[in-house]
Amino acid sequence: MKGSLSFVIFIRKVDEAGTIQTPATKLAAFIVLVIFFIFIVLIQLVLLLFVKRRK
Repeated sequence: MKGSLSFVIFIRKVDEAGTIQTPATKLAAFIVLVIFFIFIVLIQLVLLLFVKRRK
């Protein structure tokens, strides 16, 4: 899923708000996407540690 979202970010010329996507804004959107996925993975790892600890 991450691959398809990053593909969409890099091929679009105009986003949903109507602003033109420059390479800098595409990179910023990609960085936000990566940070979001890292945050999700960290939450899953913490929850996994709590579940393993209870068993």
